[in-house]
Amino acid sequence: MTPAKRDETVELRAYWAIIRRRWWLPVAIILLTMLWWVAARQPWRPRPTTYTTSLSFSVGVRPEPRTGDYYTYDRYYTWLASEYLVDDLSEVVRRSEFARAVSQRLADQGITVPAGAIQGSTQAGKLHRVLTLSISWGDPEQLAAIADAAAAVLSEEAGAFLPQTMADEVEARLIDRGAIVPIAPPLRERLDLPLRLFLGLIVGVALAFLLDYLDDSVRDRADLEDLGIAVLGEIPRS
Repeated sequence: MTPAKRDETVELRAYWAIIRRRWWLPVAIILLTMLWWVAARQPWRPRPTTYTTSLSFSVGVRPEPRTGDYYTYDRYYTWLASEYLVDDLSEVVRRSEFARAVSQRLADQGITVPAGAIQGSTQAGKLHRVLTLSISWGDPEQLAAIADAAAAVLSEEAGAFLPQTMADEVEARLIDRGAIVPIAPPLRERLDLPLRLFLGLIVGVALAFLLDYLDDSVRDRADLEDLGIAVLGEIPRS
């Protein structure tokens, strides 16, 4: 064994001796972390289930009928306008006015859902000329009603949210309605306890090394030799 490898082996043994000597410190921090997590999260209590569904709409404008024997660019501008409409509507469905319109539709059916709750539970996405609306809610029956109201508002009143267009020019047609499914716990929540325990272990080991560094007790011949004291002999523990 080369001197360098021998020194590394000695250092590793010294580190391991420190951890063995103060093993209680990492263990105590891990146990305290686990107790805090259990008291804060109370995993024995059932968690409310959240459900989600998605609505996909094909968005466009109705082209004006062609008149006369000449070529027009109506179709081109129809497709181009659809791109802009999807951009605009993806922002509209995140705003309070759309949420109010959906809440009013539900109120007409005898279902009371605040507009703020609808706005906070609605997310929008877009791809080409397709607008996707994702809604999350705690009650599957209410979620179905909210999805129906949102689909009706977009299908019938999309143009009302865009002042640069006529109300009957914009068409948002429902092309797909996803099933109502429960949402699985997010990855962050599933990894919360393991990550906290790992960090507790790191902190405990670091504190063990810190306490050992601050401790000026003499435990073996190496401590005396570090002080410049010659050791003539030592009595083994066993």
